[in-house]
Amino acid sequence: MTQKKYSISFSTLLLIAILSAGICFGVVYLLTNIFERQQEARTTVLKVVDIDDNTADPAVWGRNFPLQYDDYLKTADMIQTTYGGSEAIPRTPTDEDPRDLVSRSKLERIPQLKRLWAGYAFSKDYREKRGHAYMLTDQIYTERQKVGQPGTCIHCHASTYVPMKELGEGDIHAGFEKLNALPYMEAKAHVKHPVACIDCHEPETMALRITRPAFMEGIAAFKKSQGVQDYDVNRDATRQEMRSFVCGQCHVEYYFQGDEKRLTYPWTEGLTVDAAYSHFESSGFKDWTHAETGAPMLKAQHPEFELWSQGIHSRAGVACADCHMAYKRVGAMKISDHHIRSPLLNVNAACGTCHKTGDQELIARTENIQARHQKLVKIALDAVIDLIDDINAAKANGVAEDKMKAAQQWQRKATFYVDYVEAENSSGFHAGQEAARILAESIDCSRKGQNALRE
Repeated sequence: MTQKKYSISFSTLLLIAILSAGICFGVVYLLTNIFERQQEARTTVLKVVDIDDNTADPAVWGRNFPLQYDDYLKTADMIQTTYGGSEAIPRTPTDEDPRDLVSRSKLERIPQLKRLWAGYAFSKDYREKRGHAYMLTDQIYTERQKVGQPGTCIHCHASTYVPMKELGEGDIHAGFEKLNALPYMEAKAHVKHPVACIDCHEPETMALRITRPAFMEGIAAFKKSQGVQDYDVNRDATRQEMRSFVCGQCHVEYYFQGDEKRLTYPWTEGLTVDAAYSHFESSGFKDWTHAETGAPMLKAQHPEFELWSQGIHSRAGVACADCHMAYKRVGAMKISDHHIRSPLLNVNAACGTCHKTGDQELIARTENIQARHQKLVKIALDAVIDLIDDINAAKANGVAEDKMKAAQQWQRKATFYVDYVEAENSSGFHAGQEAARILAESIDCSRKGQNALRE
């Protein structure tokens, strides 16, 4: 037998050595990277400054939490979606109003609103919503201030936790009462920032918390209507509930109760529009008297929390923060995105976690719901205007007082119902079927008001 001899060239050996070295380097780099990311994940906070329960300035918190603070600053972005958001409109600053950008006027885009709110401050100025960065500035310089607003308005437009503590000498409930009673321009002197870290987080542990007494009282009243006694939201709510409740401190329907203009949420009978209307009927409350018809009117605010609570996402346990502050990865860390905005501007992270389909398909589904909703809103608004015209004509023709009062009462309800979904930020998406039902009820009320004048 002949023996075969094998030889390996020097170049082959060199190649093998290089490959082996590369593999070793890659393994070491991977293990080192894994170790670094593990350490990074464990060190979620690098304490640079001390913060406590009196640290209102979000920039100070931002030194310990720079990733979240950088996102928070991005709420100054102005991006228009098809049915929401805000487009930046340039304006010439004045001494009276130093803003160089504003959002579009909804009164120009939806002309029915001026007559819907005739005699009320909102008929003077009502604009598209902008991000949290503008929440205080836009309220200070709105034309509605010329009509006059109470200090109560500032609760949803500023960081009020520390000012309430200071006014109440450590008691936020006492401070809440004092802030309510002030005229707006006096209340403004006590606040410095839009909603900030301290309004939602406990500074020692960063745990979510409720700082608004009106929400504490409102959610307790709602729980009582369900048979739950002595509900304390900061004691009894789960963490997932808190991820909606902290938003619900401001994104709600509310009213000013009594001469002291006390901020109150109408939740004694539930979280639906019907429960709110029943609450107002029981108390005999009205926001203003309609300038054209003389009807006792109600103004809905921004009931995102209530309408969300009637929708499929709430039923499935999805919180506000899951969509509007979707989790994201920064290195090894998982954080909530504090660039609070429409999920349609962050659709892959906000929606794609649960809905395994393409981004454009998800956007198309949403806009389909919103397009139908907007069409229904217009029909409902036109129906209320028809009723206002008929009441005015009936007054001119001397229609009996009892018929007039019946028509005015239908106007009150029809207006509140359409306003409830028009003032809400999602353009019907939070609870599409419920929003459609509310608009159908509004249209029905307008037609019943017209019929009341003819009977």
